[in-house]
Amino acid sequence: MDIYLVDGTYELFRHYYALPSARDSDGREVAAVRGVLASVLGMVKGGATHIAVATDHVIESFRNSLWSGYKTGEGIEPDLLAQFPLLEDVLSAAGIIVWPMVEFEADDALAAAAGTAARDARVEGVIICTPDKDLAQCVRGTRVVQLNRRTRATINEAGVIQKYGVSPASIPDYLALVGDAADGYPGLKGWGAKSSAAVLSKFVHLEDVPIDWREWHVNVANAGALADTLSRERDRALLFRTLATLRTDINLFDDVDELRWNGPTSVFADVGARLDAAVTETRRPMARRSRSTPILGSAGRR
Repeated sequence: MDIYLVDGTYELFRHYYALPSARDSDGREVAAVRGVLASVLGMVKGGATHIAVATDHVIESFRNSLWSGYKTGEGIEPDLLAQFPLLEDVLSAAGIIVWPMVEFEADDALAAAAGTAARDARVEGVIICTPDKDLAQCVRGTRVVQLNRRTRATINEAGVIQKYGVSPASIPDYLALVGDAADGYPGLKGWGAKSSAAVLSKFVHLEDVPIDWREWHVNVANAGALADTLSRERDRALLFRTLATLRTDINLFDDVDELRWNGPTSVFADVGARLDAAVTETRRPMARRSRSTPILGSAGRR
């Protein structure tokens, strides 16, 4: 069996900015929820038997207490923010397993679920449905992969190395150096994608990078300055790595059979009828955004 783990937050953002507005009889914006529901049920129709969706029920997590600049819910359009609880209710009514995250993030749920599912010998593949670079750390060979459902591109471990220049194990270290504007931390000055990949492809983790750049023996420009920055800001880099490291110690399910879709619940017909009756409108022109575009807090949301 294959296990499909869906980034509900990304999907909600994606559909919100891709679809025209639609409001139900109470005036609530529901277009994005309708879009995500249709998309997820389309996966079931296409053959997915085991599926779960993780959402950011609260747009903050334990990471906000570690770094003051970490992403928050500030700046999210109210019509989008209000659809998070609605999405969770609608997907649950449709019989889809939903994990609304509060202390942790949706990405943590996806990482934890991927690890649990991959340990089951009955599972042939785990497909993490998100383009989020954080989740690249969870990819394992060809058994645990990332799927960008918008572009239909699948990335396995070889694909992660080709894209980032480092193995999945080094992704948190890589993000600590280059930073992640979407999540709100800047990385280290001077450390770009090429230099970070060159160094980490050899040493894998930050603590294994020699203080003396002459011991690196890698082809990077301004190695002395980079080494000096890493030496001075090593604690900060380790903090950023903590922010980038997804938690896998969350107990979401005990058996993958819990993720099997067994059809909609008894209330789904009424829920579906309400969504179907929503009136489509033309949304005011606005800049289109995705989770890869900063829109939360001072630094943005993925």
